[in-house]
Amino acid sequence: MKLSMGREEALELLKKYVKQENLIKHCIATAAVMREIAKHLGEDERKWEVIGILHDIDYELVGEDMEQHGLKGADILKEEGVDEEIVEVVRRHNHMLFGDYEKPVEIALQSADSVSGLIIACALVKKGKLSDVTPKSVKKKFKEKSFAAGCDRNRIREIEKLNIELPTLYELGIRGLMDVRDELGLE
Repeated sequence: MKLSMGREEALELLKKYVKQENLIKHCIATAAVMREIAKHLGEDERKWEVIGILHDIDYELVGEDMEQHGLKGADILKEEGVDEEIVEVVRRHNHMLFGDYEKPVEIALQSADSVSGLIIACALVKKGKLSDVTPKSVKKKFKEKSFAAGCDRNRIREIEKLNIELPTLYELGIRGLMDVRDELGLE
């Protein structure tokens, strides 16, 4: 069991199975938001970041088959000897198969997965300047259903189950993404 897997090892494992640069960036972004949420809640930042990195490890493998997404990822991680808790969160993260999340890490992953894309879309509107994105500008774009339509607002709202208000989530998300902006190709 790889109980002490860190960020670099998780990225190496992700890149073994994922080749699309945008998907790798999505996983890095989700992980950065996960790390900040964990820090805010006093949870295991390293583990939550690793979960964020690995959550879509099977996405290219399953293609359009969302009945397999997450399940195949768990199989891959099990084969690779990854910690069982991480395997289980990845297995259950596909909201089309599972739902009614109660564990803080699962709720955080639902929100981080979508809010990371929303915040990045806000940065792209500002010519890639993440430094110009504020919680207020994210809040405004959140209300525009057609903006970053693939970012599920209901999944973002899941964070409220953890007593984190949306403006706080946006702040945490922006802070996390600022830490990895170079990897994401943002300023």
